[in-house]
Amino acid sequence: MAGGLLTLAAIVLADLLLNRNASSWRVLLFTVLSGGSCVVMSGVVDVMLPGIPSHIFNVTKLSLLPLSGALGLTYLGIWLGVANEDPMVHNTIVGGVVASVAASILLVVFSLYAAIDAQALILLSAAISALSVSMGAFVSLRAALLGDPLGRWMALAQAFFAIALLGLYSHQLQSTRLGVAAMVGTALSTVAYFLVIMVLSIRRTREQSRLERLASLAQGADLATGLPKGSVLLSKVDDAFWRSARMQRECTVICLHLRNLYELAEVAGHSADQQILAAMAARMRRAVGFRNVVGLYHPRCFVIVISARPQPDLLKNTVIRLRYLMGKPLSVTGADERHHAFTPRFEFGAVTVKASSADPATVIDQAERIALAANRDPERAKVQPQPA
Repeated sequence: MAGGLLTLAAIVLADLLLNRNASSWRVLLFTVLSGGSCVVMSGVVDVMLPGIPSHIFNVTKLSLLPLSGALGLTYLGIWLGVANEDPMVHNTIVGGVVASVAASILLVVFSLYAAIDAQALILLSAAISALSVSMGAFVSLRAALLGDPLGRWMALAQAFFAIALLGLYSHQLQSTRLGVAAMVGTALSTVAYFLVIMVLSIRRTREQSRLERLASLAQGADLATGLPKGSVLLSKVDDAFWRSARMQRECTVICLHLRNLYELAEVAGHSADQQILAAMAARMRRAVGFRNVVGLYHPRCFVIVISARPQPDLLKNTVIRLRYLMGKPLSVTGADERHHAFTPRFEFGAVTVKASSADPATVIDQAERIALAANRDPERAKVQPQPA
């Protein structure tokens, strides 16, 4: 197990040296701290460094895994993008991190200054770690339910870690002796957990990097948006409404009408609008995250469907972020290889409805009408309920 974790740590270090971004630093720190705590719990350090004072070693064993759980929940929140997503996920992660850190501090105090049986402290540490894993599995499954395609794989990683924790803590309890099969299962589950985490982190980082390149038009002139449209878009919108209805939540449809899309067609060529659409699509996806539906209703009208988000403040923050990112000027490469400045001019139309009783196509049309009207009167570009 230690060899497998060291190999993964070397791969993560190589990724950091190649990319040098915040995500790579987070993955390296998490792998070193969490993987190191698993190695300590396996007992290999006891054999290799027998001279370590017992009280220091006991404190390390009791506190490292709960602290790793807090760090893992923190990074999971960043990975899922909860700042602009479901408040329940955000509150669960914040509560889990605070509880894990506080409990780790108490474990250290009890271990050093209280006459408490070591077995009881190990069980308490196991309970704290199990709570962190449960919270991680919950928010991952909820992310998958809300449309994050990688959420179910993150939940699988949490299942691997639960098996690993069961074996590692059982190994530490003197009353329990693991068989060879259980030890092999623990080692494999531990390595599998870190391997899945590493792959998911690298994949999400690559998706973010691709969106950043698209947003800055770094991939050339003939870029496709990659957004669904037509019947595919309507199918995805229906799915988003169905998820909101199942959770008895409201659903918000936002239409963004880009009124000057063809402004540069005469001076930059007909490929200019494709570059603009690709950049705007990437910016929009960055603004709303990977869970919400983003599509192209027609060339000048983008559609965003935000499901299971009842808080008005979060919706307003999303619109503010959209307006900020979408309003940045672009540099479009013309047919003559010259760069032309383009400043998007657009308006929003947003409609919030009860998902169980709304027709998605009707709501999209209503949101588009609000966006078109907002071109003349910006005060009309606000969230409106669907009329009964």
